[in-house]
Amino acid sequence: MSELTATDVLTVQRITVPETTESDDARIFLEMVRIANALCLHDTGHDYLHEEPGEMLPMWQDQADWTQLGFAVLRGDEVLGAVKVVIANQDDVNSLEFDLMVDPPHRGIGAEELLLAEVEREARERGIATIQTWTLHRPDTPGERLAPATGWGTIPAEDAQTRTQVDNGFTLEQVERNSVFDLTGSFAEVERMLAEAVEAAGTDYRQVAWTSPTPDEYVDGFAYALSRMSTDVPSGDLVIDEQHWDAARVRRRDARFAAQGLTVSVAAAIHIPTGRVAAYNELTISEDRTGATQQFGTLVLKEHRGHRLGTIVKCANLLRWRELVPQSPRVSTFNAEENRHMLDINEAIGFVPASYAGAWKKVLTV
Repeated sequence: MSELTATDVLTVQRITVPETTESDDARIFLEMVRIANALCLHDTGHDYLHEEPGEMLPMWQDQADWTQLGFAVLRGDEVLGAVKVVIANQDDVNSLEFDLMVDPPHRGIGAEELLLAEVEREARERGIATIQTWTLHRPDTPGERLAPATGWGTIPAEDAQTRTQVDNGFTLEQVERNSVFDLTGSFAEVERMLAEAVEAAGTDYRQVAWTSPTPDEYVDGFAYALSRMSTDVPSGDLVIDEQHWDAARVRRRDARFAAQGLTVSVAAAIHIPTGRVAAYNELTISEDRTGATQQFGTLVLKEHRGHRLGTIVKCANLLRWRELVPQSPRVSTFNAEENRHMLDINEAIGFVPASYAGAWKKVLTV
């Protein structure tokens, strides 16, 4: 941990979103990306969540559906940490999410409090009462544990990131498991599980798959399914604002993926009687095909559960991914600990825990 001297002064400034990663004003943005990657590596013990600046920049430049802004803490010219604030661009917003990133060597000297103050100021100015964030943790940390009110899962109670949240008035609301699947091993169990699930699902469902952008024939149904991600997944006592999706928003999302250099594979189950998307799974990777694959989302809409559609879309997409991106060594995914059904599927496929995440909430007086 670095220490402050009597002459050290910490300052806060808004992060400029540069036009490119080579722009003259890109330095602080690039430092934020570096710190984000250093933090993930330090707190999880692995690099499966690594992102490149060119992958992150289009997320900041696209402000159509989300307002994203950031602040950095500096000591002189040295960037010690940053915070990213994300707010949905819709009228019925009750919460915002933020990502607090302080370079591990500089934790505990006041950068966290300065950045949290900026988050709270933004929330109050916008009339938003609830602020929420996530922390990352290694799976094998010894010592005292902290459990959320859900009763599912725990995180280390003495990790620096845990203490920061507790000391600043946040409550732990949920624990998620980060699991990984070895793409270099056998797929025999994946193939067996898919065949059994397809037989169990019956004739009311059919499989489809595509690589982004979304085909015209599925865009409306996929938009509806994406909107249900905000209502149909376990969230404990977190405040999750319902997200509004339509075909235009899906198209904007697809365009952003392209700008980020991402390859995105979607496996879906279509409910034949209605023609709607009943379940989907997304796998994605950056331009570096030798890195970890990320699972963006898996959802079975509530009214279609009980037909093994989660197994179908997960297994079908893994088999498709093996052909699309054979260089990637693993898939990384997050699931709430109380989402036992989805974890059961993951474990049966062969996913194993790699790290954990804690979801934190604070309610402000605005």
